[in-house]
Amino acid sequence: MTATEPSITYGPYSAVVTPRGGALRELRYNGRDLVVPFGADGRIPDYRGVICAPWPNRLADGTYTYAGNSHAAPLNEPERGSALHGLATGKTWEVRQETGNTVVLGCRVEAGEAYPGDLELTVSYSLSSDGLHSTVRAINTGGNVAPYGVCPHPYLVAGPSPLDDWSVEVPAGEFLEVTPDRLLPVGMRSVEGHAFDFRSPRRVGPLKVDHAFTRISRDPDGLARVRVKDPAGTGVELEWGAEWPWVQIHTADKPIGPDRLGLAVEPMTCPPDAFNSGKDLIHLQPGESHTASWTIRALGQPA
Repeated sequence: MTATEPSITYGPYSAVVTPRGGALRELRYNGRDLVVPFGADGRIPDYRGVICAPWPNRLADGTYTYAGNSHAAPLNEPERGSALHGLATGKTWEVRQETGNTVVLGCRVEAGEAYPGDLELTVSYSLSSDGLHSTVRAINTGGNVAPYGVCPHPYLVAGPSPLDDWSVEVPAGEFLEVTPDRLLPVGMRSVEGHAFDFRSPRRVGPLKVDHAFTRISRDPDGLARVRVKDPAGTGVELEWGAEWPWVQIHTADKPIGPDRLGLAVEPMTCPPDAFNSGKDLIHLQPGESHTASWTIRALGQPA
């Protein structure tokens, strides 16, 4: 019988996934957390580990027009007047496959007032000696063209030291400036000479970040990597492919409650509010699919 929350293992790696939002609930290497975990019951704090689709990040006022039709999504971030992280985060995903080192979950997004398309979403989580490999796939099962964007939402944990002491490397040349109150797009800025220039590894310090980065440097295989390291000698890396031209970095600042517990690193297919701007928005034709993958792996050992 399929477990409510499947666990997978491979060598020193272990992971727990949950049908709530298709999320990665735990990822450990030799017993240490690589992501900020959360409990088996209740609401997922801060969208930890969820799959954000069919749009990532914020949709201003929850409204947009597509193919000449107006749509309105629920405002699940009312303090900023935004529809945050799509429609799949609130769904209970179905466990489709479960083996010793792989889990596949799926859910449907159906056409309605909030969205014009019908999507079949699947996410796979698979452990190997090289870490946790994940892939999200969307298929347009309806008869209309469907706008689409996606991102995973893990909060990485480098080690036991406070986040301020971690060093971070982000291979991005530009970031999207946002309004201070609603975090909505203003315009692109170069990281050159800015506090957000993490192209070479450096300490985070007290800097607060909740921004989308792009103009990403990649290796010959099209892969990019964010590396987060603890002075204790441990670290974690998130690697993603060219299908994600953006990455959101967030220092998990909280005005109330546990603060700066991890660094959110979210590869994104499009920037915030893409359903209104059209920037890098994917237009899925009927029957068409989109696939995107990422990997999280441990770095180093305690000094």
